[in-house]
Amino acid sequence: MFTYRLALTLAAPLAAGYFALRLARGRETLADLGERLGRGASGGAASGPVIWLHGASNGELTSARDLIETLLREAPECRMVVTSNSLTGRDMVRGWGLARLEARLAPLDYRPCLAAFLDNDRPSLLILLEGDLWPNRMAMAAKRGIPVAMISARISERSAAKWHRRPGMVRHLFEPVRLFSAQDAASESKFRELGLPPERIVAPVTLKASVRLPAPDPDLLTQYREVFPREDTWLAASTHEGEEEQVLVAFELARRARPSLRMILAPRHPARSAEVRALLEGAGLRFRTRSAGDAPDKESDVYLADTLGEMPLWYALSGQCFVGGSLVAKGGHTPYEPAQFGSAILHGPDLRNFAEPYAALDAAGGALKVADGPALGEALARLDPPALDALAERATDALAGGAGEGMDSLVEKTLRLAGVDRRN
Repeated sequence: MFTYRLALTLAAPLAAGYFALRLARGRETLADLGERLGRGASGGAASGPVIWLHGASNGELTSARDLIETLLREAPECRMVVTSNSLTGRDMVRGWGLARLEARLAPLDYRPCLAAFLDNDRPSLLILLEGDLWPNRMAMAAKRGIPVAMISARISERSAAKWHRRPGMVRHLFEPVRLFSAQDAASESKFRELGLPPERIVAPVTLKASVRLPAPDPDLLTQYREVFPREDTWLAASTHEGEEEQVLVAFELARRARPSLRMILAPRHPARSAEVRALLEGAGLRFRTRSAGDAPDKESDVYLADTLGEMPLWYALSGQCFVGGSLVAKGGHTPYEPAQFGSAILHGPDLRNFAEPYAALDAAGGALKVADGPALGEALARLDPPALDALAERATDALAGGAGEGMDSLVEKTLRLAGVDRRN
């Protein structure tokens, strides 16, 4: 821990410069910075326990919405503080409008920032989603006697190897953990090898498998379907830097065989909209932009869906969906959402974030794996309505029950850690 804290101290001027630059460029406000320093406004004095739940960004927090709502429903005396590393994650949770829940940016992993946050809210429990582990946060939870629940935890081979080289720090990380539920068996095995006490481990639960996105606005869906026939529309979902170029190559190739094909392009981070627009202009494609208030039209090739919270609409319009983060080294994004809307799934080779569900999909013939942009274009060119229907049906079967069992038990054990007797 000494080495880690020394490194943080030495990095403090760089961190200060980074956030000063974000302030100067208008990417964050003084209020945002205050939250990162642990001084965000409190929801007020709570008569009951306060649960602090942290997820890195949108994906983790979206997957946990059902868990969050269940905890609030089962423990009406509790208040929750949900933190995220990203502005988009925080703002998304605020947009849910849930009573007794406050969303903020997570405090930086400096002890003064954490102390300010903990003094302000005095949480009875810290819930960590997936694998966002910060040494000072865990050490201060242990020092203050705050139990930690790691839920839907996952870890990559690379991260596991890194932690293996730091056994002393790993002991600090695991000291406050009282409840651990992995996302998959492989992650559970890695955490066991790192020294997580087996008596703290409960059955794996994949939160993202239980996510059910809301239905899109029916009037908007009807209006947009006049422009986007489902069998001739494909969605490039949650794409990253270096991936849109490959998607555009695929689109050009696929349209040689399917000239009526249309594309909805939904970047993972809407803040990259200008960059993606430049790529579309460079490719000579006609496009409309959602964030600019443009409605789609039949003369355009691409609809740039650069907004948050509208993925159900794009999935519902698209008979085929390429899942982003898989043609670049991002680990891939969820297959459960396109499967929910009956969209045929295509993906690249990097699937480490969802290795088990994609293995099930591939074994059942419920998805198409491609190596690069040209291969994606060739796959799209071959898809016809019967093939789309078959892929979607097999995906639904392969992913059925993917959330696993034990959620009810997990909620009960989590609330018990927070000092709450579950209501019947």
